[in-house]
Amino acid sequence: MSPAGVSDLLVDGPWSHSLVAANGARFHVAECGAADDPLVLFLHGFPEFWWAWRHQLPVVAAAGYRAVAMDLRGYGASDKTPRGYDPFTAAADISGVIRSLGAGDAVIVGHGWGGFAAWSAAVLAPKQVRGVAAVSAPHPLMLMRSGQLKSVAHAGWFQLPILPERRLLAHDGIHIEQLLRAWSAPGGSFPDAEASRRYRAALQVWPAPHCALEYHRWFVRSRLRPDGRRYSARMRTPIAVPVLQVHGAVDGAVNATSMTTPAGLVEGPLRHQVLTGAGHFPHEETPELLNALLLDWLASLGE
Repeated sequence: MSPAGVSDLLVDGPWSHSLVAANGARFHVAECGAADDPLVLFLHGFPEFWWAWRHQLPVVAAAGYRAVAMDLRGYGASDKTPRGYDPFTAAADISGVIRSLGAGDAVIVGHGWGGFAAWSAAVLAPKQVRGVAAVSAPHPLMLMRSGQLKSVAHAGWFQLPILPERRLLAHDGIHIEQLLRAWSAPGGSFPDAEASRRYRAALQVWPAPHCALEYHRWFVRSRLRPDGRRYSARMRTPIAVPVLQVHGAVDGAVNATSMTTPAGLVEGPLRHQVLTGAGHFPHEETPELLNALLLDWLASLGE
């Protein structure tokens, strides 16, 4: 069922794996819950893949939802196309996956760049989005102010050709573990040995490292291009659905001040929560806290 080289990424667990066609590509999804339950779609960030949501999928499904985690375009077992790493394409990917799963809409839970895509879909594909939970993901218009010094340095480094890909691949992907550790809470247990091994392996499947970096490259390089200006203009449209914003108090990648979303950008109910003791990966560092918060918020939507 899977493309060559990614069978190890289809981790066994209380979920099923499948490929769905959407927006001209194939996307891998891992799914828990009944097909007729309300859909909650999980989007991972960099440098992870669908497995990042292993702590959430069965818990959310047990609460009465259809919990689905997808590999973003270019990651994991999803297609790694030559182009398509911009938010317009990402929003169309998300909208298409929702429809291919047989649902009319979904609550989207996104972390990092997956949160960037979730915010984007709420504006660019609003009919398919009934709520957004953004984890460690500022509103895109706030993202330019979100970088910690080390994260900004990485964003600049990622703009170089070839060299960043080589670094992600070098020494069995040890730089990936270093990024995970630098962005998480100091002295914490994440990443453990299994998480390090799986995330390093996921970005060893060429051209996954190139595809992952293309999202970063579009965001920086588009600032002065017409497509970037068009995106920024579109994202000034207020989001009408409920929004939950969550970030860790000791996030090593995102500045806490950028997590404050101006009221004019969200018309729906906006809830903001800071998780003490969590860094950039609350879904992995403090999964019980995030799960409780997410379930409480989902219940408030009247699903």
